[in-house]
Amino acid sequence: NKKYPTLFTRLLLGYIIIIIRVDASDKERKYQMSSAAFVFPAVKGIQAQREYYISMVPLDVMTKIFQFADEELPPEIRAQRVLNKARIPEIRDYILSNPESYVFSALTVSVDGEMEFQAVSENTPQIGTIGISMTSRFLINDGQHRRAAIAEAIKINPVLKNEHISVVFYRDEGLLRSQQMFSDLNRYAIRPTKSINILFNSREESSIIAKRIIEEVDVFKGLVEKERTAISNRSKALFTLSAICTATNELLIGFNLPLQEKVDLAKQYWSMVGKYITEWNVVKTGEVKSADIRKDYICSLSITLVALGYAGNAIIQQSSDTWESHLKKLADIDWRKTNPDWENLVFVNGRVAANRSTQKAMSSYMREVLTGTAGINNG
Repeated sequence: NKKYPTLFTRLLLGYIIIIIRVDASDKERKYQMSSAAFVFPAVKGIQAQREYYISMVPLDVMTKIFQFADEELPPEIRAQRVLNKARIPEIRDYILSNPESYVFSALTVSVDGEMEFQAVSENTPQIGTIGISMTSRFLINDGQHRRAAIAEAIKINPVLKNEHISVVFYRDEGLLRSQQMFSDLNRYAIRPTKSINILFNSREESSIIAKRIIEEVDVFKGLVEKERTAISNRSKALFTLSAICTATNELLIGFNLPLQEKVDLAKQYWSMVGKYITEWNVVKTGEVKSADIRKDYICSLSITLVALGYAGNAIIQQSSDTWESHLKKLADIDWRKTNPDWENLVFVNGRVAANRSTQKAMSSYMREVLTGTAGINNG
């Protein structure tokens, strides 16, 4: 205690105990193990009447001791899904691009081998260190892609190896238990919607621009669903944040401008578009309910907004000084769902078909309309 005067310091240095303890005599050894041990600071808990331990593991150590061993096994005798290597670069680049703000949840690991918890004192029975035999086998129940991406990131930025990730250790109780743990850990995992990801994202430029647009373009104010990618029947929203974000991305492709200039351009464009789409304005003024417009018109659909963004990019690139005049053609479009122009553009066999093929067709059609190369059915 004189050497390590505080509990906090002792716990932080806990994973170094391996260097000190391996050659200690049986009388002095803290862990009575049959072989050398990894030792980590840990907190003990009880879950489902089983002990488990939460520890901080250095990233470099984590990538070395947690290995993949069963990728070639048949699915029925494997405790994890096969590593999807296509996911690794995205996670790796996230770490490297945000070295001061990246965040990872804990890894979940089952330990097949000797594992012993030692409390720091009788007064703190749940705080101490955990010794794990070096001959143990570690099975990652949850977090294999994080582990692989971290290993790749360390190769590029070695400074990361001194940082930590939290690890939840369970005792391995065999294949069936490990498979059940994987199933349970992933059963209730629901990916957040694209809209809420954009709403909470203050790092990516596209999200920042979209959030600025919905607050600064008058026709969007108060009419945007910010959490879901679909609008409920009773909602007063006319647009979704995800659709506006995607459409604005299409609008700004190829413009190498500072952030504020991109915001200004997008704001100017969508404000002008709103000026010529009557259906948006009657909802804004309260003359017509948004539900009625969503029911009978296509002008607020995601496929339409993206097409407008695509067409806007084309006319601004081609006519940088006169592009606003092209938008007057929007006032002549019959946006009713009954307009036969929308068949095979928005509708296939009478139903909205938001897929790559129809999106491409609708976008090309809208570009032709705004550039004056396509006829318009006024109903």
